[in-house]
Amino acid sequence: MLYTRLGNTGLIVSRLAFGSMTFGTGEKVNKAISKLDQTGANDLVAQSLDAGVNFFNTADAYSGGQSEEILGKALSSRRQDVVIATKVGFRTGDALVNTGLSRQHIFNAVEGSLRRLGTDYIDVYLVHRFDPYTPLEETLSALDDIVRQGKVRYIGYSNWPAWYSAKAIGLQREYGWARFVAAEVYYSLLGRDLEHEVVPFAEDAGVGIMVWSPLAGGFLTGKYTREDPTGDNGRLSGFNVIPFDQELGFKVVDRLKDIASGHQVAPAQVALAWLLSRSHVASILVGASKSTQLAANLDAANLALKAEELQSLDELTAPALIYPNWFKKNIFDSAARIALGED
Repeated sequence: MLYTRLGNTGLIVSRLAFGSMTFGTGEKVNKAISKLDQTGANDLVAQSLDAGVNFFNTADAYSGGQSEEILGKALSSRRQDVVIATKVGFRTGDALVNTGLSRQHIFNAVEGSLRRLGTDYIDVYLVHRFDPYTPLEETLSALDDIVRQGKVRYIGYSNWPAWYSAKAIGLQREYGWARFVAAEVYYSLLGRDLEHEVVPFAEDAGVGIMVWSPLAGGFLTGKYTREDPTGDNGRLSGFNVIPFDQELGFKVVDRLKDIASGHQVAPAQVALAWLLSRSHVASILVGASKSTQLAANLDAANLALKAEELQSLDELTAPALIYPNWFKKNIFDSAARIALGED
């Protein structure tokens, strides 16, 4: 297993983290995602621990809270050895107040997560989404309070734009509040938008990037083909929230298969290895519903791609520059660049 620090902290986490969105059963869960009961979850958590994974991720909204409950029980005897991240922000009940990032909901939600996880503290607590109805200062003050109360060790955000994240950290610095140290974001070979603004900001601010859906909802496994774009009624047929160019996707999968055959691995491992090669990525969330699937994903930590293989994937999926990035790239002072040895 590979390890790194989470952002500009001393917290050491595995670069492959286990995502427990697949935990949960019953009529109220999305069966395209949640398939594992406690026994199945115990097996996958044990397998992850044996592989050196020490970072586990969940959210209060996953399977109506079942994901937290199941993960907490699976990790109970190893609680002191691992890092647990969970999230707040999505709706958790019918009442109007059971959602968002208000002080009331954050205070209630953290207590619920602690209870379901069966722990006295949460290592990394992430706000799950942007809340247009709650003042940012209210959210940040509430997060600072739960850190000072000892209920949470580190805080972060998920799915926020760079400008809003920068505003938040500016306020945290101004008021001496607990600082964001992690960002859980979507990133894959088919979704590199965050390279425009999110990555440069996170690197400058010392925020560790945690990647969700590194395989674009499973598309990069190669299961979905031109002949059967449904993947035999795979996950994307019941949970398709990630937009991407499907024709480009098929081209990327073809290239992944070519590279994978040379290494005798699966296409998914190549896609994960590409992400692991990105220095700005701290940890990648890998989920699974089967032991074989998890083992293949975890093996990506042992796959070293050749420079030309990485370059071919970079070039095939490079996002077009957006303004003002293309202006910054093309307009510069050549005399200063030459004088500084940058040309």
